[in-house]
Amino acid sequence: MKHKNKYDLIVVGGGHAGLEASHVAANKGCSVLIVTMDKNAIGRMSCNPAIGGLAKGQMVREVDVLGGIMGRLADLSGLQFKILNRSKGRSVWSPRAQIDKRRYEKFVAAHTLENDDIEIVVGEAVGLVVKNNKVRGIILRDETIIKSQSVVLTCGTFLSGVVHIGERKILAGRMGEGRSDGITESLLSLGFKTGRLKTGTPPRLRKKTINWDEASLAYGDDEPTPFSYQTKKFNPPNEPCHTIRTNQCAHNVIEDNAHRSPMFSGDITGTGPRYCPSIEDKIHRFAHHDSHTLFLEPEWHDSDQIYLNGFSTSLPEEVQINSLRKIPALENVEFLRPGYAIEYDFFPPAQLRATLEAKDICGLFLAGQVNGTSGYEEAAAQGLLAGINAAAFVQEEEQLILSRDSSYIGVMIDDLITKDTLEPYRMFTSRAEYRLMLRFSNTEERLIGLSEKHGLLNDGALDTIKDRLVIKEKIRQSFSVSVQPDELPHHITIAQAAPAKHILKRPECSVFDLPISTKTYYSSLPIWSLQELLLDLEAEIKYEGYIKRHLNEIEKLKKNESLFISNSLDFGSFPGLSNEAVEKLSLVRPETLGQAMRVSGVKPADISILLVNLSR
Repeated sequence: MKHKNKYDLIVVGGGHAGLEASHVAANKGCSVLIVTMDKNAIGRMSCNPAIGGLAKGQMVREVDVLGGIMGRLADLSGLQFKILNRSKGRSVWSPRAQIDKRRYEKFVAAHTLENDDIEIVVGEAVGLVVKNNKVRGIILRDETIIKSQSVVLTCGTFLSGVVHIGERKILAGRMGEGRSDGITESLLSLGFKTGRLKTGTPPRLRKKTINWDEASLAYGDDEPTPFSYQTKKFNPPNEPCHTIRTNQCAHNVIEDNAHRSPMFSGDITGTGPRYCPSIEDKIHRFAHHDSHTLFLEPEWHDSDQIYLNGFSTSLPEEVQINSLRKIPALENVEFLRPGYAIEYDFFPPAQLRATLEAKDICGLFLAGQVNGTSGYEEAAAQGLLAGINAAAFVQEEEQLILSRDSSYIGVMIDDLITKDTLEPYRMFTSRAEYRLMLRFSNTEERLIGLSEKHGLLNDGALDTIKDRLVIKEKIRQSFSVSVQPDELPHHITIAQAAPAKHILKRPECSVFDLPISTKTYYSSLPIWSLQELLLDLEAEIKYEGYIKRHLNEIEKLKKNESLFISNSLDFGSFPGLSNEAVEKLSLVRPETLGQAMRVSGVKPADISILLVNLSR
């Protein structure tokens, strides 16, 4: 495909980060070029066939409200949908969907390959063109220079990628796909720091070789909830997954061959994800457990390929299959592809601003696994933010910064740029100190103002969300209406009429016990949308005291975020600062006092000294 000589924005890489960055920038009116080594791999779900999960589902919702497409694509291609953590508090409820990978890729192609506002070049970027600390374009492997005003790097696991299967090493970005060389060297020459991380994927099993009678069924919700507020018709098939468990016999095979794992032999030097360890690491770290749950997940409708979630590994193929054949249901299992680990370059994100722009190179943005994260959702959220801000940079508009109290995306970005990245970062609800306010069910209220301000949604999508919020406000007001004793079920007794919201604060009372839940003025809403609104308002009322406390804390913290720190400040010149504080502050170069307070190793005494010097 022929391409122009200059673009507003070049996106290097076509994974989930690159997909979101290119689409939001194009929607903002930028001329966009995606550079990828395989145009058919854009948006590919290269690992697990699922989207969402704990805190990840919240981020998919946030991506949707901020103009991203992951939620819509998931709704179109989902096999089953489930709200996780229903037995726990409302703040940690998280949506997740099992995805048909082939359908997902089909819809990605429709949104990208057929998008006239996005051009695609099949090639390999090997360097950046930088003049006067400002990015000017990229250099391809064939020495072609393509100019641009901004560049977003979303190279995933491809930078100097090495696949490990036991003693075998394969130079690849993913199994069957070449790696990328040159970008790391280019950034190093520009003063960037780099490191190595590791991630992995489990084997793919041949469906007909599994004894399904030995596996337990796992369905989604009977009344599923979509990710996107723009989804109108929603009727996923609710196709089941299955679960099985490992046993001591399987563990023994792994333990006897652990020395052949590159994780233990020393062949892999990069750090792997703490919260998604390989099966050999699980057995080593949790030796007191005699079994672990494994999930048999179809990769598409009527798939002959089953993803073995929970069995990520880099052991030799024969060890993988011998251990699995010790497990009931898998006695005769065959592989379509063994599990493997992949080691790759990343760039510690302390080198980035909260906009994901490089601190020392204007117009250069980094997103996804190159920033040390793991997961489709984390990548998509970063790609979206990078694309928004790259477009704003080009158009000389105000850039978008998401705070920790506004979104899980804000929590993730702040964690990345402020705290040490020692292992692949994965989002969890526990990382958000204000998670009670960051419910997946109130995403539209939290972010619609920012979305409208930055022009991230078209008029139709904006109106859909605003109409929903109008109905939500009507329901909220209806909770002030008094309820008579005879309007309540027998397990709730009141002496006299009382406002619905007062009754709802009782622990034994649910929103569905109140007569207002059946009002007809909002009956036009889909059942999933109505139930979500009611449950969110219930959480708002029941946790009112805690929410007010959070709001007071946030108000105090905003004062610290308004105290800006110069990028050129010499922390070593401040007498009294600890050596660790000087080292960490010089590395992170926080942009505000609030960010400085969150830097690992910086103590309250250090902040006091910093505050005194900033006030002079």
